[in-house]
Amino acid sequence: MLRAGPGGRFDHCRRRRFRRVLWMSSSPLVPPETIEAPGMAAALEQVSAERMLASVAELASDGYAGRRVGTPGGQAAAAWLAERLRELGASVRFDPFGVSGVRELYRTPVLQWSDGEMTRSLEHRREFAEHLASAELPDPRSAPLADLSAADLRDHWVLAPAGQWAQACRRAEAEGAVGVLMARGTDADGWMPKMIAGPARRAVAVIGVRTDLHRQLADALISGEVRVTASMPLRAVSAGGVNVHGHLPIGLDEPDGPVGGPRVLLSAHFDGVGDDPGRRLPAAADNASGVAAVLEAARVLRAAPTAPVDLSVSFLDAEEAGAWGSAHHAPSLAPAVQVINLDGAAQLHQAAAVEAGGPAHALLATLDQAARLTGVPLRAGAMASDNRRYAAAGLAAIGIGMGMPGYQTPAETPERVEPDTLLAAARLLVATVWLLAQPPRA
Repeated sequence: MLRAGPGGRFDHCRRRRFRRVLWMSSSPLVPPETIEAPGMAAALEQVSAERMLASVAELASDGYAGRRVGTPGGQAAAAWLAERLRELGASVRFDPFGVSGVRELYRTPVLQWSDGEMTRSLEHRREFAEHLASAELPDPRSAPLADLSAADLRDHWVLAPAGQWAQACRRAEAEGAVGVLMARGTDADGWMPKMIAGPARRAVAVIGVRTDLHRQLADALISGEVRVTASMPLRAVSAGGVNVHGHLPIGLDEPDGPVGGPRVLLSAHFDGVGDDPGRRLPAAADNASGVAAVLEAARVLRAAPTAPVDLSVSFLDAEEAGAWGSAHHAPSLAPAVQVINLDGAAQLHQAAAVEAGGPAHALLATLDQAARLTGVPLRAGAMASDNRRYAAAGLAAIGIGMGMPGYQTPAETPERVEPDTLLAAARLLVATVWLLAQPPRA
């Protein structure tokens, strides 16, 4: 999901927000005779969960190492996706771009504390994690722990009270402290999710400690002296990203001939936050699942006898670093292009989250109709992903999300991606493009 863009801030855009639930149903695919576009029902039945699950498993496998932008694993994922698009008959091009400020852990951080009677070593990502504002501290540094109320913080680790980490950082920087320990929660599985783009870096190390352990440190400090030893081998790096674009004009005898019908772009980011040193972060839900559904929708549409549509597919890089891929791509598109971005298709609960931006009223109405025909429930919901970059460029853009179990943790595995959710996502995309391709009624 989108965190921050170039310069460390989000690019906000004016967008039409729709507050009502668009449609909710648990019905299966509607009978063919109720679908106005001839042939759509048969096309929807061609969507394969097995093929999508295989794509998720491939992209989440060890060889891609979490697919972080600028890494060999990320580049290998781009090459694999390009080959899949070529197999569909797409004309494919790579579109490289630069990315800065990506946070990179180059060793596993260390955090332990002692109260004179016992020493406890904490587990990274379970009991503590990097704060993205942290300065680099390559090697473990041992120093006494002090509360923020202490008169002198020099050469101390500082325990920041809840909600006061920024204040603690300012004092720590001004007084020559080693670093700051702040409270941080976990997800439902007990993990601290990983992110690689965030606020400006501080001049001291900043480490998030699990909330209950942070309280234990506070209690221990009241009782006596506490000594903390910690490292934070976290640096900011520049990286080379690459988008993968495929052009698949449908309904034409000549692939390179003039294209009729609407111009539609299906997009999904393929990058992840990358593995930790010594620990896998497979990135199956975010966003191998979305990529798999877009790829399958393109396959079905390419084989189906729909009306002419100028269809493109973009697999975007560096979304996790601040949506740099879509920010790079969006200004190059013609105003008539309609964008549907899928970020997460792993676990559909009550409804898919949908956010519309730019001049997307007609596109949203078509998506709503497609949802009714395919039995996919929709609801208004924030989708802070690549769709916002396209909307900010003045394009009709819709972002769709269908759940990310294990989001940006080691628990984000292919086994948690639900086949029915993949089917729902791909069918929704197929039906929407199919309806967009239909000529207007007289």
